[in-house]
This record gives sequence, C-alpha cells and structure tokens, in this order.
Amino acid sequence: MNLIAAVDRNWAIGCKNELLNSIPEDMKFFRKKTTGNIVVMGRRTLESFPNARPLPKRTNIVITHNPDYEVRGAEVVHSVEEAMALLKQYKSDSIFVIGGESIYRQMLPYCDTAYITKMDYAYAADAWFPNLDEAPDWEMVNEGEERTYFDIPYTFTVYKRK
Repeated sequence: MNLIAAVDRNWAIGCKNELLNSIPEDMKFFRKKTTGNIVVMGRRTLESFPNARPLPKRTNIVITHNPDYEVRGAEVVHSVEEAMALLKQYKSDSIFVIGGESIYRQMLPYCDTAYITKMDYAYAADAWFPNLDEAPDWEMVNEGEERTYFDIPYTFTVYKRK
C-alpha cells in the first residue's frame, strides 16, 4: 500500500482541517497517482474536500468511528481492521492512504511506499505526518529536483520501507 502527502519542513500536513498549501503541480501529481485507484481517508479529510464529496474517478473508503455516518459515493468503515478487510479485494499498489494525521499513523504499518511532497517552509499547523526521516524502517529512495511555487521551494520524494 501507498501513502501520499504534502509536508512542510517539520512534517506538518494541515491546520484547521485544511492543507498547508495548495501547490498546483502537487495537486496534479496527486490526481495522476490516485485517479483510477483506491483512496483511504478519515472522515475529517473527506469533509475538507469541496462540498465534502468523495474524489471522482476513485474508489473512496472513509474510516470513521461514527456508526451512523454515511456518504454517497464512498464506502464507510468504522475501524482500520474493517478497512484492511475491505482492502483485501484490491491490489496493494493501487491503494493510497490520503490522510489525515490519525489515519496516516494507523495505516503506516501496512504501507511500503510513501510519496511525499516536501515544502521547505515551516507553517503554523495542528496535524503532522510521521517523520519518515527519523523512522528506522523507512528510507528515501528518490528525491526530485527542487521546484518553487511562488517563494516556497519543494521537492517530490519517494520513501520505501526497508
């Protein structure tokens, strides 16, 4: 399974249920990687999307503790274990965990590839991705050229589980 996220220099991913920055090239990369595949997210991540609607052209799986939660166009499960049972029917490399913080942390042990867009800036944040640079079982295997969006340098990186 895969994780995909954009992080700042402190591995922050969001503030007040919004992304820290919306870099068009990163959004295009996200769409290219996830379209036609399975995306796994928490309820708050889904609700951060425009009109709180599932992402088009993807199988959306939403994890929530709320037993009454329903959303048209998405499969709703109530635990990571229930999500993992549902995901068994899909090819592992077609599954992308897309957030938020709690879901990333819970799903990390099941993933072997992380696509991380690193922004060289420190934002005010209240949600973080696990720092893979400090994780002994993960290593960066690819780092793209530095790019710039306005005055924010960023790079596309790939981490693999050792």
